[in-house]
Amino acid sequence: MGEANDVPGNLAVSYITASSARISWQVPTDIQETPHSFLVSYQSEGTEAKIIATRISHVLLSDLRPATDYTVDIYTELQNGEKSQPTSVHIKTDIPAPQCPTVRSITASSVRISWQVPMEMQKTPHRFLVSYQSEGSDLLRGRISTEYCSTNITGLTPGAAYTVLIYTELQHEGKSQPASIQMRIGKKSAFTSCTVPQCLAVSSITASSARISWQVPTEMQKTPHSFLVSYQSEGTEPKTISTRICHVLLSGLRPGTDYTVDVYIELQNGDKSKPASVQMRTEIPIPQYLTVSSITASSAKISWQVPTEIQKTPHSFLVSYEPDGTEPKSISTESCCTFITGLTAETVFTVLVYTELQHGGKSQPVSVQIQKGLLLPELLSDLGLKDLPDGNLTLSSVLEINSKTMSDTPPQGLQQLPWSFLKKLIMSNVNARNNQYTHEQTISGFTEDEEDDDEGDSNAINPLDLITALFHCADPFLQQEMVSKMSLCQFAVPVLLPNCDTQQSTLLLWAMRDLVKNYKPLSSSDEVAFVEGRIVEMEIPMVSFVRAGESSLSKSQTLNDLLSNPSQSNKPFIHRNLECGDVRRKISDGLVEVSWYLPCGNKNNDIFTQPVAVANLRGDSRLFEAQVSFLCQISAAVFIFSDDLEGDFSLFTSRERKAELFLVTNSQRKDHNVEKLKETCRKYSIEKGNMVIRKKQNDSDFVNMLCFHVRGVLGKDPMTTSMFNVAAVAQRIGILVDEDSNECQNARKNAEGIGRMVKDVVAFKEEQLPLHGTIWNQISQLEKERYRMRNANKETGIEDYRSKLTEEEKDLRKKQQQKDISEAMAKFIAGISESKKERLYFLKWLNIQLDTLTRHHLSSLRQKYKDCLNNNPQNKELIKSLDEQISNCSLGPEHFFRELGQIYECACSLPQNDPARNQIQHLPRLCAQMLLDGFPVELVDGDTSNIPMKWISDVLTQLHVLVDKKSRIIVLTVLGVQSTGKSTLLNTMFGVQFAVSSGRCTRGAFMLLMKVSEELRPELNCDFIMVIDTEGLKSPELAALDTSYEHDNELATLVIGLSDITIINVAMENNQEMKDVLQIAVHAFLRMKEVGKKPRCLFVHQNVSDMSAHDKNMRDRNKLVEQLNEMTQAAAKMEKKEANTKFTDVMKYDPENDSYYIPGLWHGTPPMAPVNTGYSEAVYELKKKLILLFKSDKEANNDATEFLEWTKSLWNAVKFENFIFNFRNSLVADAYLDLCTHYNSWEWTFQSEMNSWLIAKTSIISNFGVTEKNVQISQLQTTLQDILKEALKKLDEEKQKVQNHLQLYFQEKNSKVRLVEQYRQEFQNSVHFLKQETEQSVRQCLKQAVKIREEMEKVNKIKKEQTETIGKKVLELLEECKKRNAELSDHDLNVEFDTMWAGIKLSNGQLEQTDVYRNAGLLLMGNLAERRGRIAKLLSEVNLRTSGQKPFIILSAWFATSEKLWSALINRDRTIFLQEKKELCQDIITNCQDLVKRHINTMKIGNTDYNDTSIKEILNYIDERIKDQKISDECEAHLKFHIIGCAATQLQEEHNEFNIRNSPQECLQKCKNTFLTSFLSLFHEKDKCLKNAQQFAETCVKPAVQDYVSKHLGQAVADQMKTGDEGVMYNTPKNFKSEILKQLLLKESFEMYKTYTTSYETFVKDWIKDQIILKMSASGQINQLEKKLLSDIVLKINYAITSLAGIDDIKGFIQQFCSHLQDQLVIPRDSLDTFLFLRDADMDQFTSNLKHSIKDIEKSLVQECNNRISSENITKRIEQLPTKPHDLLFSRLCGCGHQCPFCKTPCEAGGQGHTKHFSSMHRSQGLGRYRWDDSKKLVIEICTTLVNSDSRFRSAETNGEWHPYKAYREIYPDWDIAGDASTEASDYWKYVMKEFNKELAEDQNAEPADIPNEWRKLTMQDALLSLKKSFNIK
Repeated sequence: MGEANDVPGNLAVSYITASSARISWQVPTDIQETPHSFLVSYQSEGTEAKIIATRISHVLLSDLRPATDYTVDIYTELQNGEKSQPTSVHIKTDIPAPQCPTVRSITASSVRISWQVPMEMQKTPHRFLVSYQSEGSDLLRGRISTEYCSTNITGLTPGAAYTVLIYTELQHEGKSQPASIQMRIGKKSAFTSCTVPQCLAVSSITASSARISWQVPTEMQKTPHSFLVSYQSEGTEPKTISTRICHVLLSGLRPGTDYTVDVYIELQNGDKSKPASVQMRTEIPIPQYLTVSSITASSAKISWQVPTEIQKTPHSFLVSYEPDGTEPKSISTESCCTFITGLTAETVFTVLVYTELQHGGKSQPVSVQIQKGLLLPELLSDLGLKDLPDGNLTLSSVLEINSKTMSDTPPQGLQQLPWSFLKKLIMSNVNARNNQYTHEQTISGFTEDEEDDDEGDSNAINPLDLITALFHCADPFLQQEMVSKMSLCQFAVPVLLPNCDTQQSTLLLWAMRDLVKNYKPLSSSDEVAFVEGRIVEMEIPMVSFVRAGESSLSKSQTLNDLLSNPSQSNKPFIHRNLECGDVRRKISDGLVEVSWYLPCGNKNNDIFTQPVAVANLRGDSRLFEAQVSFLCQISAAVFIFSDDLEGDFSLFTSRERKAELFLVTNSQRKDHNVEKLKETCRKYSIEKGNMVIRKKQNDSDFVNMLCFHVRGVLGKDPMTTSMFNVAAVAQRIGILVDEDSNECQNARKNAEGIGRMVKDVVAFKEEQLPLHGTIWNQISQLEKERYRMRNANKETGIEDYRSKLTEEEKDLRKKQQQKDISEAMAKFIAGISESKKERLYFLKWLNIQLDTLTRHHLSSLRQKYKDCLNNNPQNKELIKSLDEQISNCSLGPEHFFRELGQIYECACSLPQNDPARNQIQHLPRLCAQMLLDGFPVELVDGDTSNIPMKWISDVLTQLHVLVDKKSRIIVLTVLGVQSTGKSTLLNTMFGVQFAVSSGRCTRGAFMLLMKVSEELRPELNCDFIMVIDTEGLKSPELAALDTSYEHDNELATLVIGLSDITIINVAMENNQEMKDVLQIAVHAFLRMKEVGKKPRCLFVHQNVSDMSAHDKNMRDRNKLVEQLNEMTQAAAKMEKKEANTKFTDVMKYDPENDSYYIPGLWHGTPPMAPVNTGYSEAVYELKKKLILLFKSDKEANNDATEFLEWTKSLWNAVKFENFIFNFRNSLVADAYLDLCTHYNSWEWTFQSEMNSWLIAKTSIISNFGVTEKNVQISQLQTTLQDILKEALKKLDEEKQKVQNHLQLYFQEKNSKVRLVEQYRQEFQNSVHFLKQETEQSVRQCLKQAVKIREEMEKVNKIKKEQTETIGKKVLELLEECKKRNAELSDHDLNVEFDTMWAGIKLSNGQLEQTDVYRNAGLLLMGNLAERRGRIAKLLSEVNLRTSGQKPFIILSAWFATSEKLWSALINRDRTIFLQEKKELCQDIITNCQDLVKRHINTMKIGNTDYNDTSIKEILNYIDERIKDQKISDECEAHLKFHIIGCAATQLQEEHNEFNIRNSPQECLQKCKNTFLTSFLSLFHEKDKCLKNAQQFAETCVKPAVQDYVSKHLGQAVADQMKTGDEGVMYNTPKNFKSEILKQLLLKESFEMYKTYTTSYETFVKDWIKDQIILKMSASGQINQLEKKLLSDIVLKINYAITSLAGIDDIKGFIQQFCSHLQDQLVIPRDSLDTFLFLRDADMDQFTSNLKHSIKDIEKSLVQECNNRISSENITKRIEQLPTKPHDLLFSRLCGCGHQCPFCKTPCEAGGQGHTKHFSSMHRSQGLGRYRWDDSKKLVIEICTTLVNSDSRFRSAETNGEWHPYKAYREIYPDWDIAGDASTEASDYWKYVMKEFNKELAEDQNAEPADIPNEWRKLTMQDALLSLKKSFNIK
């Protein structure tokens, strides 16, 4: 900045007033394209400068001081703060004249005048000067100076007229212009001489109007009057207007004319005042709508519109322009446009246009600046493409899914046209070139169209310019795609692309490389086949058409007619009669287009019998020497259209010309001269027969004549050439070739290196692509067999066979590893490892090379096949061989990618540190990048119908990383019969190109990503749309195979499972084939529904020509629905899911809205048929529907990693024969685990809340009678009923909370929730079951508490009587001692008290003795009452006093009585069976012993007596455990005898101890010290309050506090176990089980495994207890929990004490204290009675002492906690808790308790309401005590393998009959055992089986199992990995 050319120019002052000024300037030319602003600084002398910032080139300065000099500086300022030098101007403001002079009064010789101070002068010191003069005199008289706004003028002559002048005067600054007023002195009239309109003013002057206003004189305001306005210009008659208001608008004035306006006051009597007059001049209007157009290299057209106001006024226009550094130039014109010449590049012109009137004067100018720049950038800017020149517009950006994709709004401006064109072109819409937009907008600078002299529509762009601009912007791959689509639409495609600025053309050879055409030349022989090939390689004659000078014939329209027949009209070339074809072209002159005519072999339809290329040069050929030279050298003929017969045709006569010349002219032109025509032909060697003259004939005749000449050229054996060969011609001439770039040539070289290696396709694949051939096919077969086990040898065993398959697969992998990377693959990897652009070039070149090679090979094979069928049909072997060769001759890039995948998978099977493995780690990232670049990647291998899962997994993982984890995808798939247009449908819909091998349809499945724009991602809830293209169903190549239907089912199930929306393509007339396809699809949809996915389905009916097909086919749609329902029922029956009866049961489908009818693809007969417009439009409507469906689905979509998991799970399940029952998905598992985790948390909260509530209510029950007065124990039942009602209400509240949580969870629209939707009802049921289960438990606990309280009533009554008796004796002794009047020491008092105590005689009330054995026996008899015969006899003989004294032993005789059960054991050793039952019974015995211990512990802690609830609970537990365990009645009876006998013995002993503890003598001894203390205190009458408080705290409060802590500590410990990182294992049964198995593995203890597998419940409880002790011992956690509980209850106690202040007696206080804490503390009744009997104290002192005593108790209890820090003490403490924390955790983690019927692994399903049991990891049946009948060896088979094999089993449930494992659900319908063919998932139990094989055999009295070799290689690390995989541990 700071240079002269940066300074604002032409600074001017428009007008100045007293307080303002308008300043304007011109923008510096050098910064017009640079963001800038202006700073305006102005100041007067002695003042601070003021600054105004503006972006426009003028400013109004206001608030100026009158009559003041100002300096104004203008600066240019850039965004970076740089500022130019200023340009300056000096101004001086005016002095305002006085306003509104008025005559106030007139006398015969004087007058009084007044006026108003100008507003601008109100703050400026000033005076006024008044002068006057008489009429007819120039002499001013009087000079009155005053500071006021009025004055008197005296000494006037009566009857004389005067003019008074009033000035504003400033000291030393001069005076203003005068304000004047006229008057007449002493006239006898209603008017005085000064009674005229006041303050006459003119405003709003335009060219044809002006506004006049005035004020009413003061003296006339009450006199009725009107005004007369008269105005006229010189030489015209005046015009008048009468009005009653003080303003008028004068209209109809002439522009640029002086007018005099007089305003009179008129009275009603006709009198009229003197006029007030004013002079004015109308404006001259400036020219309007100045525009610049037709900018050329040296000129530009300036146009404008005539102002409306001067259309009838003689005028002209003056155009002035001044190029930088040159003299101004002027043009005078009467028209509204002119051309300015002499323009040069990079020159700025300022053009000024004035309006000039004939009678003189000119307007202000209107200006525009012209910068003669580069035309191409200018047009690109107009089109919004200025940021995309030189190939920056990519194919991926055009294919991106954005809001424009689905917009039906017509283009609203030029900048929307390119995208509208591309959108339609990509969808092969022949209306793509119709690009006029709706709103007016002017585009500058189009060149003249050679075929139309009219201007055309200035609000549009010529389609050729649009196409040329897009080709300049497009990258090579978009250019190629555009050419392909244009060719499909039968548009002419660019061959030579001109650059109008550089005059350099480019041959678009690469853009045409992908064009494949076929035709059938007309021949007398029917044997001539279709010719197919790439158009650039075909040798075809070319005929070119050019224009030289002017031509009245439309060349392009003529060509269109030439290439069309009556039955099929094409419009390859744009001409002036097409939409926007008449718009002037700007950049497309010099463009050469080409269209091919290709015959179909039908002489009735073909115009030419041989193919011909027709080239068309746009613009005047004389201006394009290079293009003409090029066409003359490669064409067979050049037809020159010209009417300018005197023009120069020398360009066509060069020595290099090879083309025959034809001259086409119009004889109907007036200036047509035959002689000139002949002379021209003679001069330029144009033969006479080559003159094509348009005479008086119609268009058809003319076209026929032209066609005749073209046929003549073709019939002379013309020169032929291929586009490939013309590149040399172009290079020689100086025309650029697009393929000459380094990237393209390097890629071509690499691709050709591979292509040269292909001599024989089959041999090449075997040698250069060996890994994905036979070996990969064998691996795929082995993999599938490992899943289905169809060929398993029952003699060797399933696991041995499976292990053998694994070894074979590894051997095949080793074979692969032995093969080096081939030379071709090395070149392929090098090619795709280059830069993005070169990689894309390479893949295209490779596809071109391979396609050409295989096409030639395939053509040869087809000919041989045809010859063999015709000449040697009996040679079946040869026919079969040729057929196989045709099938195998396909070779494309997909084969190399298949090999690449196998190289990667093979390397990944090597050790981690192997160099070969590290060398290929970059390959998945490369493939992922290609997927992002829009390259389709094969998902399912088309040769083996298998997925290379490791390869695909790593590719998708890398994709997820490349997009920064923003990889949410929506998946769309098309299914249908082969060759019905599925790929075409997708290609048309999205503009993609799926890989298709030569001569064959799609094989396998390919996935391709479509990017979604940032703006649309929130609406679609995805980042990409994945389109999956699949091979057709019902393929003829697979039809002969037995597995064809299976193959189709597998593929359909996979892609439908992956898809969010599936399009079913039913474009066939064969009804049976349609049914087959629908049947396959229905199976797949049913499978998806059953595994929790319900995709959307759309039906597309192709080749429907009727526009009203949708309405007319309602009946057909209903019929289709009926068929779909029938198929659904059939499929449901086959899949054993008969509940599905309608198609809509398995998927979302609306027959009305989800059925689409699409017309046929071609409009006419190929190869000259364009794509049917109806087809493109229908596909577009389908695309819009899809996007709307995507938007309407608000659920979260999978990202790439989740899509991968679905792929893995689906494919694994597909490989099983029974998909539904073998589907396992880690995403579903994760989602299910998440749901279980949440549910378990809600369930735990529910249980904790109910546990706390139950403790509170049982405390209230225990305190019954303590807090109430005069209550009977019988009232306790009423209290119980009230509490039970409250319990139901509480349960309902907590249940509702859980249900609300569950509802909110499922309302979250994320992918996890969607995956577990199928489990919603199960968990809702679980909530119901949870409430029922808890209700039963709560009811039982409450009733038990009531029963205990009732039974304790008698004990309490006896104790109360004892207390009263003792109390009376103590009081008697106290009174006696006080009467002695002698001092008695404490020793004396003790002696007296002992003497009294020994003499107390208590009542005979004794506690009832209960015979526990008898009660237990009665309960046992009731439990076994339904048993008869042998059991009844046993019951009569049993003696519980001796039962259970000896170890429990199972006898086989107990089972032999059950023939059915015993006979089912034929296949297994009965000893083992008995051992199994023994272990079960032993586990039950152990757990029952724990139950008994718990009951006894509760009795001791609560000092409660025995009740029958204990025996009932034990019997219920036994019944629950032996249910479904095949325990005989006799075994059951003996087991119960044993357990109940043991329990009765222990409970009897505890009952006896209770009676002893609560006997009168024992109680008497216990309370002696208490009574003694009270006696001494009362005698001495000292420290009563302190003693009382201490005793109450110690004997009553402390035991209650200890009881409170014990009751709540169990729940607190359990809650603590669920916290922290380790607490995760307690969240769900699955987490818990995985942790246990991990710990078992690490400990490597056979005994622990044995206990785990045989006594799961015992093991788990002990393990949890050990974990609790371990965690609670760490850092004294249990102490912290106890202290927390202790602190809580002490706080509540202190609050109760404080709140009871004011009670004045101790008994009342204690009663209220107990009532206040009745739901917290259970105070011992006997201690309370003893304390209250002799108590009396000062209450204030008592409560104060009590608080201190409570504090002392807290300290002592804290100390007790601190003393219990050893693990032994903690163990003892936990075992003594009423609520065992390990029992709480076990009840939530043990699951439902069901075990696998084969291997006994426990169920892991969440909640109690599940209907199906399942486990993540099953184990070898040998661990479940299975052995082979003959060899006695342990069985190693695993359930997950067996259920997919042909093996059988038998059991008691099968009545000893053999039953297939595959049909195990018929026997065990509530179990889901998903098949598992992986070699890793079951490695855990394989390792355990291998490690403890010998120990297991010894323990089970069996022979060790035969461990497969693969198992022997397993390590602990493998087992841990297996554990993680099975439980989906991240």
